Amino acid sequence: MAVEQDWHRSPAAGAAIGHQLNKRWPARAQGLLDASLKLSIDHVHGALRTCLGQFDKQLFALADRSHGFGDQQRLFGVRERVLHERLAVEARFLDLLTQKFEHIDDHAAAAKQAGSTWHTLELLDPAAQELATTLEQLGSRGEGRHGNVLHELGYRLAVLIGAPPLEGEDLPIGPRTLAQAFHTASLPLELVLEQQVQLLQAFERYVMQTLTPLYDVVNGQLRNDGILPQLRSISLPRHLPGRPSPQPSESLSAGAEEGSRAAAPSAPIEVLESLRNLLAQHRAAAGTRPIYGGIQRAASTEELQTALGALQQHLRQVTDQAGRELRSAALLQEELLTQLNVGKSADAPLTQLSSEQGDTVDLVAMLFEQLSKQLQNSGSANALLSNLQLPVLRMAVADRGFFEQREHPARRLLETVTAAANDWLDGSDDEASRQLAGKLEHLVTRASEEPPSSALYTVLLADIEHHLALLSRKAKAAERRHIEAAQGRDRLDAARRRTAEIMAERFALSRPRGLLRALLERAWSDVLALTLLRHGEGSTAFGDQLVITDQLLGRLPVGDPQQLQEDVKAGLQQIGMHEEEAVQVAQRLLGSPVADSASDQLSTTSLALRLKQRRRLGDTQDSEPSAAAPAAAPGPEPAPAPVKRPPHAPATGAKGEPAEPLEVVAERHLRQLPFGTWFDFDNAGEGAVRRKLAWYSPMSGRCLLVTRRGQRTEDMTLAQLAKEVASGRVHEVQPLRESLLDRAWRSLTGVLRQSAAQPSVSARSP
Repeated sequence: MAVEQDWHRSPAAGAAIGHQLNKRWPARAQGLLDASLKLSIDHVHGALRTCLGQFDKQLFALADRSHGFGDQQRLFGVRERVLHERLAVEARFLDLLTQKFEHIDDHAAAAKQAGSTWHTLELLDPAAQELATTLEQLGSRGEGRHGNVLHELGYRLAVLIGAPPLEGEDLPIGPRTLAQAFHTASLPLELVLEQQVQLLQAFERYVMQTLTPLYDVVNGQLRNDGILPQLRSISLPRHLPGRPSPQPSESLSAGAEEGSRAAAPSAPIEVLESLRNLLAQHRAAAGTRPIYGGIQRAASTEELQTALGALQQHLRQVTDQAGRELRSAALLQEELLTQLNVGKSADAPLTQLSSEQGDTVDLVAMLFEQLSKQLQNSGSANALLSNLQLPVLRMAVADRGFFEQREHPARRLLETVTAAANDWLDGSDDEASRQLAGKLEHLVTRASEEPPSSALYTVLLADIEHHLALLSRKAKAAERRHIEAAQGRDRLDAARRRTAEIMAERFALSRPRGLLRALLERAWSDVLALTLLRHGEGSTAFGDQLVITDQLLGRLPVGDPQQLQEDVKAGLQQIGMHEEEAVQVAQRLLGSPVADSASDQLSTTSLALRLKQRRRLGDTQDSEPSAAAPAAAPGPEPAPAPVKRPPHAPATGAKGEPAEPLEVVAERHLRQLPFGTWFDFDNAGEGAVRRKLAWYSPMSGRCLLVTRRGQRTEDMTLAQLAKEVASGRVHEVQPLRESLLDRAWRSLTGVLRQSAAQPSVSARSP
């Protein structure tokens, strides 16, 4: 409500709302243009305010999820700038909208000027190009969404000014005009490219998609005033500049083609044929020939599916090693031929695979070979992938869309299962791992036993995606709890350091001894740190605790000894001391004088020793590393190993000077990494274990490493982690820009193209 009131108080906004256009047109036309402008401003300014408010929420959410302190501060700075400038953005936008109505008839001059400067050349800025593309797409989607009403509105406004029908950027409240005006109005915010695109997306969602009521109201007002009352919208093909207008026969054929595409949206794009061509060239280069073909009868789809089902049953009965060999591209076709001809007489014609069936078998086998190479050293993941090969092959044989369609359910399931097995099955034997392994095995079993179909794979995909979403949410929640605990511990350490400085200043003036010194150093300093952490150094509560400290040190007079004793007891109880022990300390320190007997002296000494042995606030009992910690955790130095220089470490310094130590370079690099970076820790010859750097403290250097499930592992500092990186025992994992399946496809086509480019065996032979 405050923002809305501020907007109406804004001079620029008020001027825009109450602005009357220059008297350039006849009275009736001028009145209708003024009314259209007012309706437009009344509708748009509310939606624009919502857009900027939602963008502010997006910035806050991004800052909250940011992976680095610097990124978070930059996002908060942008958010503050948006909040401060939002009224100015609204005012500039409305002013540009008013100017567009003022110059509604300038389209002819603009077109003439654009035609005279077509030959101008300039360097292309990638950021400007992406923004221009985003604006173009935004305007095109808006025109497609409101096409009919924009058609009517363009004709009616053109009648008012005596011009050709208005469209595109000539229409003052058209999607292209509004998008360009908003972009121009938001330029002073100085947003980076990504944030400008996000702001335009918010404008499309909260402004562009709400324009239909505005267009209906403006059209209705003009229609009621007699402006083309009988006009009806007719969808006509747009004539693009530089492209010849289609002839009637061409239009009919184009319409038939579009109809056929609409009837068959999954029409093949010949990916399989391209792969088969590459496979043929690969065989020619290797000097091999396929075993299919000849004069024998080709197997039908049903016969091949039966043979594949029988082969699945056979593979369940053999050893793992034999199963892996039978799934190879070399032996798989031979086994299928055996299954196709089992039980036939010797004189019966043999059933063989057709050329397309044989190529499909080879391509799927080669795809799984490449996919296996992309996996980490995980036996469970490879076993799961092997068991999924024949079900996927059955789907590929039944539906060539497996090769043609990127979003095919079988391809998506294969991608999801592979990523889940590779990322989540890390060899741990906890309940979550057992549940996921059981879910994946059940999925593979269903895919093996049930007939292949897109519906089956869609159901299986939804099931595993739901399970993975639950795992991911639990992991994020666990990781967030550990991050909050680490951040709290870091803040507590800062409070304890500040408390130590305050105590050192007071001890320099009056040095306590005995029980009082033990109390102040081991217990009361924790009381001060906790109060500082909860209330701040300038708070009344912290000031009261400092007064108690000075009274204990004798720097301030004690007005009420009994009250001071109660305050000390209450403070000690805040840090977890039992009430009985707190009463004993307070009475011994501040109670009535006692006789100087051996027992009294022993009691005071015993209390002092107990205070010195007391666990400090924030200390934990975890003295041993976690069971899940990698072998590279801090500990005894291992035997020297060959040092691998990290890719970010320079070989020599400037002008031939000695290079910085690798640990220094590695630590500087680590401090620039965002939260969420993954590392591989060498685990004593048992393969690498992967850990995520979930958080680190810029002040203390303490870092938090977690597993995929968000569980905390070892405690390390950035300096210790840098030492491990410099020694080659820890390696940074570069983020993948494509999935494991995409990488396997790319490797497969790369292998085929590389072998096809080499001279054939026959050409090399003498």
